[in-house]
Amino acid sequence: MPLLAYKEQRILSPQQLRKLSEHKYSCFSASLLDPLLQPWWNWLVAQTPLWLAPNLITIVGLILNIVTTLILICYSPNGVEPPPRWTCFLCALGLFVYQSLDSIDGKQARRTNTSSPLGELFDHGCDSISTIFVALSACISCQLGHYPNWLFFQCFCAIALFYCAHWQTYVSGTMRFGRIDVTEAQFSIIAIHLVSAILGPEIWLTKVGFGKIELWYGPAITTIVCGVISLTYVFSIVVAGGVGKNGSTVAGTSVLSPSIPLTLVVLPALMIAQKSPDNIFTEHASVFILAFGMVAAKITNKLVIAHMTKAEMEYLDWSLLGPALLFLNQYFNCIVPEIWLLWFTLAWGTQDLLRYCAQVCLEICQHLRIDLFRIPYSAKVSSTSSVGSQINFGVDKNGSTSHRKSKNKLH
Repeated sequence: MPLLAYKEQRILSPQQLRKLSEHKYSCFSASLLDPLLQPWWNWLVAQTPLWLAPNLITIVGLILNIVTTLILICYSPNGVEPPPRWTCFLCALGLFVYQSLDSIDGKQARRTNTSSPLGELFDHGCDSISTIFVALSACISCQLGHYPNWLFFQCFCAIALFYCAHWQTYVSGTMRFGRIDVTEAQFSIIAIHLVSAILGPEIWLTKVGFGKIELWYGPAITTIVCGVISLTYVFSIVVAGGVGKNGSTVAGTSVLSPSIPLTLVVLPALMIAQKSPDNIFTEHASVFILAFGMVAAKITNKLVIAHMTKAEMEYLDWSLLGPALLFLNQYFNCIVPEIWLLWFTLAWGTQDLLRYCAQVCLEICQHLRIDLFRIPYSAKVSSTSSVGSQINFGVDKNGSTSHRKSKNKLH
């Protein structure tokens, strides 16, 4: 693809833009923590100036989360060297701020009457990137670099679970969250960082009990159990069939079709990590996770767009160029140093993701005639309800929050 490809051709067709304009957000949540956190979120959004654009709130939180994680990575790039305790505290703080801001941007959009489908897409796009950094920071904080296979599993498990959540949305048309879901996972990781900050990252390598089991097994096994439960729920929805014709997806395609892009990311990553003669994953764990994470974020964003525009999802993508080169290089006995290609994969995947997202946002902004990071008028709070009802979200007939945190932003 030429470097100026995004400028030469539009990504979204007129039909997709029309479908996007008609998109209505649908969400069901049974989260345990969300109702408890609503008072905090409501108070926080009440302190937010009305001129502050919802998407600007989202991006500020994401940037802070990324910066704090990169600081942690600088001190422990492979998750082997124990990072300073203050870096773990910074990650806990950064994740808490991101989680809080990610929870009020939708409230701010409704408060300022600036809701639009772009907000939902922008929110999920930021979440797809944040997932990579959050998972990696948790692994480093737990010192999982001493066990590379577990580090690989934990990070790619987080990436796959996030993708699968949108897979079932593409099938059913409704975003669904269980009692233990994203909010609970985020606060669990905050707790991990705080333990490392208070007791030191080395605490996770402490052996306890009769079997001398190291403490990091606790979070790892919890991830497996929760992951299995979540995937079982997702695939039960997929197998049951979608809302489209003859049980198809919202776009009328096979309910199994989204499995192909995910496989094209995870399977090559596993093969490259296991067969590398230079132990590229063990020696450069953070770069490896970030490189493949950017590719995963790209295909996740394309899945979200496919759902919102009711379009067929493309299987192949130019972000897969880096993984393909790494794979072919191993096949030909590494004629190019693997670390060169790994850094190329990270650089290529990052710029491809950012340029793709920027172009999509630009096209949607032009179509809806709105600005991404600016409210171009003096927003007025709706006069039909009190301030309390404006910033609170309804509860559906099942008692679950019908609008919540990062899963229901229509700004």
